Amino acid sequence: MTTWIAIGVTAAGCYLVKLLGLSVPAGVLERPLVRRLAALLPVALLAALTAQQTFSDGRQLLLDARAAGLGAAALALVLRAPFLVVVAVAVAVTAGVRAL
Repeated sequence: MTTWIAIGVTAAGCYLVKLLGLSVPAGVLERPLVRRLAALLPVALLAALTAQQTFSDGRQLLLDARAAGLGAAALALVLRAPFLVVVAVAVAVTAGVRAL
């Protein structure tokens, strides 16, 4: 039963957060700081998620094939490779390191 309570509380919390976002006055959303934060927040969250998934198993720091693939992808980005090439390089390096 506690699982259903947690699901209900989470659903209500999500609804309230959505309602809070819709009730913010338009003038607040037009401020330069708010616009800049709204543009940068998804990038920061995605970077944090990528780092957590790449370098952690939930309990400790890991340096394995995923880290090598991420490093290769970063190098491909620095060299201004197209997105699909970046993904292909990351996959190839990760697979190669795992094969070794």
